[in-house]
Amino acid sequence: MLQVAFIRQNVDFVKERLAVRNFRETGLVDEIVRLDDQRRKLQLEADTTQSKVNAFSKEIGMLMSKGQKQEAETKKQEVAVLKEALSPIALQLADVERDLDAKVILLPNLPAAAVQRGVSAEDNVTVREGGIKPTLAKGALPHWDLAKRYNLIDFELGNKITGSGFPVYINKGAKLQRALIQYFLDYNTAAGYTEYQPPIMVNEASARGTGQLPDKEGQMYYVREDNLYLIPTAEVPVTNIFRDEMLKENQLPVRMTAYTPCFRREAGSYGKDVRGLNRLHQFDKVEIVQIVDPVRSYEVLEEMVVHVEKLLQSLELPYRILRLCGGDMGFTSAMTYDFEVYSAAQEKWLEVSSVSNFESFQTNRMKIRFKDASGRSTLAHSLNGSSLALPRIVACLLEDHQTETHIGLPRALHSYFGADRI
Repeated sequence: MLQVAFIRQNVDFVKERLAVRNFRETGLVDEIVRLDDQRRKLQLEADTTQSKVNAFSKEIGMLMSKGQKQEAETKKQEVAVLKEALSPIALQLADVERDLDAKVILLPNLPAAAVQRGVSAEDNVTVREGGIKPTLAKGALPHWDLAKRYNLIDFELGNKITGSGFPVYINKGAKLQRALIQYFLDYNTAAGYTEYQPPIMVNEASARGTGQLPDKEGQMYYVREDNLYLIPTAEVPVTNIFRDEMLKENQLPVRMTAYTPCFRREAGSYGKDVRGLNRLHQFDKVEIVQIVDPVRSYEVLEEMVVHVEKLLQSLELPYRILRLCGGDMGFTSAMTYDFEVYSAAQEKWLEVSSVSNFESFQTNRMKIRFKDASGRSTLAHSLNGSSLALPRIVACLLEDHQTETHIGLPRALHSYFGADRI
């Protein structure tokens, strides 16, 4: 969430950066300033009235101590009039503050200076590519057919039990899932991330803190009776570990990693791009999250990009890294890098990770602060990335490493899977 004081002081800049992300409701900025003007006026009126009440109350005490009861009674009547006037001011102030908060929370984060203008994925910038695209033999299969041939994943069974987008992993398919999850967690903890196992349901405050609410409300599974949400990513519970916390400077950076199942309604998704593992309602993902000093957040962002890149290299998959344009970034992000892996059987790039810097957008919502050496309280910056999401990684591992007789596995997974092939 953007800070109202910053918006007030930088109206034209805020509108210009919102235009970079193709956000058209810039009149919202003017409405926020208008409401804040109203809030300030009411706050001043409330403070002035309360000061008079305090001063008169003190004077009443002095008059009573001197035995001047008549004068004290007169002052008491004046205090009663002031308190009566204060009540509607307080109610109006509360209404304005509520309206102001409701408006501010609708503004997305401002793109960083390096983020280019753009409307969609076609405007993203390729930063670099790595790995070698495999040349598959004639008759090579997409992963949904390979899963059936080797009895790894049953999509029809998942549809029977729950519905489309909820596959059942079987035998070596299930084992491959476990191997990847454990490998990703070990890779992250070896790099200094502390592992957490968080809840997979969160309350409204947690979902609002990381920006899923109100922006992604329609994409989250909701348990109405308990007012809880199934998480779309481990980012939500993990970042909220430090909600309303005041950290010390020497505690930064905070590095966290977690494996969780993730749940997304993916409303409106259909067609060939959602076949097989390409788009699911439930999937497994290992996440990395950092909470850092603002002066280092973009340095940390690049470190996290390299961290994920080396993980992809160890899986022996062709990949590319994209810096997203303003129009393709998520609501909460100031800068995002997407990682895509090439699916040789489908002849297309599939997104497998996003690494983002949210600057203070999330931490302002969650009030995650730290005290620097001088004792000054400052909002921290938060970052996160997928390290990695499993479905499309599995799809590309199966497709890109297939032969006529087996599916090879990258060397990094041999000890985790207990074999070098399926």
